[in-house]
Amino acid sequence: ALLTSAPNTFSFLPTHTHHAPIQPHLAQHPADMLRVNSLLLIGAALLLSCAVSPIAAFAPSTGYAAARTHSAADSSTSLDIFGNALKGAFANDDSLGKADNAGLKGGPKYVEVTINGKPVKAVANQKVSQVAAAARAKITYSCKKGDCGTCTISMNGRMVKACQEKIPTGKCTIETF
Repeated sequence: ALLTSAPNTFSFLPTHTHHAPIQPHLAQHPADMLRVNSLLLIGAALLLSCAVSPIAAFAPSTGYAAARTHSAADSSTSLDIFGNALKGAFANDDSLGKADNAGLKGGPKYVEVTINGKPVKAVANQKVSQVAAAARAKITYSCKKGDCGTCTISMNGRMVKACQEKIPTGKCTIETF
């Protein structure tokens, strides 16, 4: 198209006349028409709501404001989905008695352990490798599977592999090599 100007006027003249007449490209596809119509409806609803009461259109409703003024003590959660069928679903069972604290009863069972003559605090069934590392006793490891025997130590007079053995429940004397 060529832009021609005359005094105080502008117009577009088509450069080719053998095609269909030039039409504005507004929503020609059905999906585009739907989008345009939806936007027009939303715009009209906004204009109408602002025309009725410009301030009330964007202000919170009284229900929202009233909900904000309630304290936590005033409100409660209710499960009225199935009437009273779920009323006691989340209540504690009083017949079970008072709840105990989770964890070990009475704490862990400590055992007297000496590693190379040094007394060490250990827990029964703890890995020997962990206790020896905490006591800074040098034990050489290779496979840590119990196959090679590199970590062999003397525990209570018996030759055992440190990577596989656990601290017994009684007294324990460990000698490293």
